[in-house]
Amino acid sequence: MQPLAELLRPKHLSEVVGQQHLVAPDAPLARLISQGKLQSMILWGPPGVGKTTLANIIIQSFDCHAIKLSAVFSGVKDIKDALEVAEENARGLFDKPTVLFVDEIHRFNKSQQDAFLHHLENGTIILIGATTENPSFEINNALLSRMHVYVLEALTRNDLTLLFDKALNSVSSTKTITTEARELILDLCDGDARRLLNIFELVFNAANTDIVDVTVVKQIVPKNLQRFDKGGEEFYNQISALHKSVRGSNPDAALYWFGRMLTSGADPLYIGRRLLRMAWEDIGFADTNAATVVNNALQTYERLGSPEGELALAGAVIYLAVTNKSNSIELAYNQLRDYLKSGASHPVPVHLRNAPTKLMTDLGYGREYKYAHDFPNHYVPNEQYFPDGLGEQKFYHPSNQGFELRINERLDFLRKLDEQAKNK
Repeated sequence: MQPLAELLRPKHLSEVVGQQHLVAPDAPLARLISQGKLQSMILWGPPGVGKTTLANIIIQSFDCHAIKLSAVFSGVKDIKDALEVAEENARGLFDKPTVLFVDEIHRFNKSQQDAFLHHLENGTIILIGATTENPSFEINNALLSRMHVYVLEALTRNDLTLLFDKALNSVSSTKTITTEARELILDLCDGDARRLLNIFELVFNAANTDIVDVTVVKQIVPKNLQRFDKGGEEFYNQISALHKSVRGSNPDAALYWFGRMLTSGADPLYIGRRLLRMAWEDIGFADTNAATVVNNALQTYERLGSPEGELALAGAVIYLAVTNKSNSIELAYNQLRDYLKSGASHPVPVHLRNAPTKLMTDLGYGREYKYAHDFPNHYVPNEQYFPDGLGEQKFYHPSNQGFELRINERLDFLRKLDEQAKNK
């Protein structure tokens, strides 16, 4: 018996749930089909939003030779065989294009993707690829430049509700489901139509009662069903959301994304390392205690493990979100790197050089160096620390946040000492 997800798979664009920006009558894919313009494309979107379904509908709408591969199960030989069939079709008597559909195309490595390029360029194949990963990172640039990218979105609550009703109408059962259980299933599917139908089917097949309520759903459905792909697109989306919530000083949103990642299987130590990066990138000297708080949280987690140690990491998330922010360290470092790339390599001034040998001492290394601690305020006014002829450069610009206010005061004081020394 076919799974419910296959039984309810749409055969026409009008049956597709969601993705109206692509399938509505005046939308791109609908126009492509109505105008008979078959083109190579990438269908990019999260799992269970209709990529394979749309590819099938597009292929079935044209008079073409269709070849289908899955990058999960296919290897070099499968690619070679498919391309040989396409070449035979191109030499045949029937003027039909060959459409090669590759599911999970991002799983093919660079050389495997390169195999399609020549055949795409000479018109032997029209390539349709489906991927859950960002094509900019996972698809070869040469291949990507010859394909149109269509972005599919996670299904909305209304889309999922409509699909749930279709599933309910398709089953012949005396069971009824409570409103609360229905809402729980919609929550668990996380915008994924295939997951929704799989959960629906699992619950209705496994429930041994005529009334399916929240308790029944929780007993049947695995606890951890939130979407999360370690190392994949969704992983980086969530860590980005956490980082930006911290940077934006929103502790509640930061905690939310922290919790989402943990409950979905992210490594707590990875999150801790990213928090340490945030402490330097977005807080820096505005709060010199920030990095210490994160380091202490990491050490606590290493000692206690999960789940107790996660409390310390949660505390670090809150601390980073609510404290003063400054990116002056990052700006200074980036400006320095750009400067060094464009400038020449200057020798160290003689007075700043070390003199561990008699020869170096005789050459005058370090002879005119002035020891800052021998001077008032532990500072030598107007001393030269940059290379000869380079002049003073300004990379670090403290903000007016937290401890950097004191840094600004200190630097202003030292600049005044320089001016006073010049005027003597």
